[in-house]
Amino acid sequence: MAKVFSCRGVKSTMITTHQHVPMFEKSIQKKGKQLFTDVSIRAIHFPAVEAGLPEGTESVDQLKSENLIPAFIRATAMLQDQLEQLLLECRPHCLIADKFFPWATEAAAKFRIPRLVFDGMSSFSNTVAEILRVHRPFDNVSSDSEPFLVPDLPHEIKLTRSKIPSYERDKEAAGTELGRFHQRVRDSDSKSYGRVVNSFYELEPDQALYEFLKNN
Repeated sequence: MAKVFSCRGVKSTMITTHQHVPMFEKSIQKKGKQLFTDVSIRAIHFPAVEAGLPEGTESVDQLKSENLIPAFIRATAMLQDQLEQLLLECRPHCLIADKFFPWATEAAAKFRIPRLVFDGMSSFSNTVAEILRVHRPFDNVSSDSEPFLVPDLPHEIKLTRSKIPSYERDKEAAGTELGRFHQRVRDSDSKSYGRVVNSFYELEPDQALYEFLKNN
């Protein structure tokens, strides 16, 4: 995304943790030469130990157990102060942050900067997730393996309860730390300036038309 901005003459600063710097450097350099001069990288400290994670943990892929996910979420929330310091220094016109950083909307608002939510899922999967959350069609089946029809879609799509995350499927799970986090993600999304989805029209033309008609 930063490279696309650069090609259009827009300066971008990518904020990441120290372990991920080489990966981003590789994407904007060739044989050590900077290819995208309008793209810079700023590294911040990931507070793994402070949040109760093993030292050196900086991504979900490094977690040894799903039980560590709440601690990882707490660690990402601790990044807010460092982000705000960078916003103060860089004074950007816009902030694009992953949807799993719900506190980024609040941070951007402090500096009167529009925050865009980046969602790595496609338009189709986002639509299905929202329909499941609102209509809860899985409540009407007798078992986790019984198929149900996802309503309000232009095509026939069937799922089973076993495919639905527990924090969305079980009402009791909404009160867990993970359930509350996902609610904060939704609240932050609704307060943001907009959403950038990992898709494009040629990939999902039917979905794009469906969403346009639904919203208008």
